[in-house]
Amino acid sequence: MRRSADELNKMRKAGKVVAEMHEATRAAIRPGVTTRQLNEVAEAVLEKRGARSNFLNYHGFPAVICTSPNDMIVHGIPGDYRLKEGDIISVDCGAIIEGYHGDAAYTAGVGEISELAQRLIDVTERSLWAGVDQLVIGNRLHEVGRAVQKVAEAAGFSVVREYVGHAIGTAMHEEPQVPNYWPGSPGPTLKEGMVFAVEPMVNVGTYDTYVLDDDWSVMTKDGELSAHFEHTIAVTDNGPEVFTLS
Repeated sequence: MRRSADELNKMRKAGKVVAEMHEATRAAIRPGVTTRQLNEVAEAVLEKRGARSNFLNYHGFPAVICTSPNDMIVHGIPGDYRLKEGDIISVDCGAIIEGYHGDAAYTAGVGEISELAQRLIDVTERSLWAGVDQLVIGNRLHEVGRAVQKVAEAAGFSVVREYVGHAIGTAMHEEPQVPNYWPGSPGPTLKEGMVFAVEPMVNVGTYDTYVLDDDWSVMTKDGELSAHFEHTIAVTDNGPEVFTLS
């Protein structure tokens, strides 16, 4: 769906709130902090900006952010887990302003992290930007996944298949989906005013996953580390515009 200038402006506002949630939670990440405390930090930003959470109560999800440490890929529920030196933690969050959504994620290290963990974070973020660069008028949507996959696999990592990016607007998850890999077909042609959440999830080992008994937390099947980056991006006359950048 193509969004009007007014709709895009509302999405910019939502994106700014998400960017602020990222800044605030990043600043709070250190050994000893619980994932519940990170959720409280994000809640405070939403309250201050008069925004609603699009995560809270989404299919029953009990928090305003997802917190996914180490070998947890996505959808981790904030709770009593206390961050430790050497952990990595993925934080995914969103906001609604005037009925329009923003959605973005990042992965950060806790204190000093291993060289492998840092490389995974760097490569995953680089793969996101390679995907974002494809969001230009006239290009085909699945070039995003081709670009993401190329960066991740060139580094010896794998791209998660079961969970993908998506269009976004008056709902957090809209069609079409945005695979983080080449699915075998080029997908729709990109037009001005389309908005997507591009979100590569990259694993050190295999891309196979499983879900914990909480029915939310997605884990790497082999127990290796995973990283996750995401932005909300509009296709514009001037190229991709990232709404969730701080």
